[in-house]
Amino acid sequence: MEDRYNAYLLRSDEPGGSMGPLAGRTVAVKDNISTAGLETTCGSRILKGYVPPYDAHVVTLLREAGAAINGKTNMDEFGMGSTTENSGFGPTLNPVDPTRVPGGSSGGSAAAVAAGLAELALGTDTGGSIRCPAAFCGIVGLKPTYGRVSRYGLVAYANSLETIGPMARTVGDVSALYRVISRHDPRDTTMQGRPYEHDPAPTVAGRRIGVPAEFFGEGVDSRVATRVEEAIETLSACGATIVPVSMPSMASALAAYYVTCTSEASSNLARYDGVRYGPGGETARPWHEAFTDVRGSHFGEEVRRRILLGTFALSAGYYGKYYGKAQTARANVAADFERLFGTIDLLAGPTMPTVAYRLGELADPLSMYLADILTVPANLAGVPAISVPCGEVDGLPVGLQLMGRMFDDEAVIDAAAAYEAEATA
Repeated sequence: MEDRYNAYLLRSDEPGGSMGPLAGRTVAVKDNISTAGLETTCGSRILKGYVPPYDAHVVTLLREAGAAINGKTNMDEFGMGSTTENSGFGPTLNPVDPTRVPGGSSGGSAAAVAAGLAELALGTDTGGSIRCPAAFCGIVGLKPTYGRVSRYGLVAYANSLETIGPMARTVGDVSALYRVISRHDPRDTTMQGRPYEHDPAPTVAGRRIGVPAEFFGEGVDSRVATRVEEAIETLSACGATIVPVSMPSMASALAAYYVTCTSEASSNLARYDGVRYGPGGETARPWHEAFTDVRGSHFGEEVRRRILLGTFALSAGYYGKYYGKAQTARANVAADFERLFGTIDLLAGPTMPTVAYRLGELADPLSMYLADILTVPANLAGVPAISVPCGEVDGLPVGLQLMGRMFDDEAVIDAAAAYEAEATA
């Protein structure tokens, strides 16, 4: 099938196995996940031509499960963006409306599923990069609890925030893919807890669902808020108790996220210097000049911006003022979740404050950063979160976001399945 949306950077005709839970099913893999024998660029020209010698743990599990990996999907360069317009290989278009973005940074994976080019897909989520494109493209996307999916073979943007997760058209398919990729990996010391081995039970009867007032505040489109409020009413009709709550830490969550992730990116991307990774420079020149030229000419504008922000935040005299305070704010977000989950089971609200943006609409970087306000808290705290379609505004999809306790991904998936079953009945 023709890729009219630039969803893929590389197509593959790799056959699937005849046995296993995903036998014969096509899976698209985001291009920052290592695939032996298949080019992996992270959406960046600095890695053009790089072919990994090994598979990421999740890719090994896909192949063992009989899946057919049908390509590597487009993404914001090194996962830095909310629209998939920051790819070094051109933007991905939203299959729902090609004049609009699919969301990012896993926009290629979302577009591949929404366009029917793949049944399932893997994305990565650092601050909403699975849930944002899932919401914008009208599919389901899960950010698992941090530590339930191996990050071995993931080219990380921000190690302490990022996780690999499943994307599909239905909650059932997301659950099936999650069962495969969550098996333990001794090579990733951040893995903890048990593998996901759950069959979705579409029920929320007896569950207490908190609705933070801050998730419906300034910047959230009133029409998006209405669709989400209707979805929450549906959960109530299914037997859930809806509880108004407050998350004061939301006031500093976005700032804490961007200081943390850019600081980690500054460290992670130091290896792309033309010696260890990236095209080689002129050996006769001083190293720092070649280093500057390689990175300046091969990194995109957004990547350079975030490296500079992170380097500044970590520099002598500013570390405590910015990075240190960001970690305090991050701890406050985690404490808010722990407090709330002492009396409730789930949190609900919009995935994104608006529907999908028009291509080029978020030309101002600050506007792009502000778009992540509703998704970053789950990454700061490490809790599971899912986006499930809950209606439309002007023909464009809206996502309902559900978040749960750490390592209680099962409850999040059950609630999403309950809503999906009722909404499609």
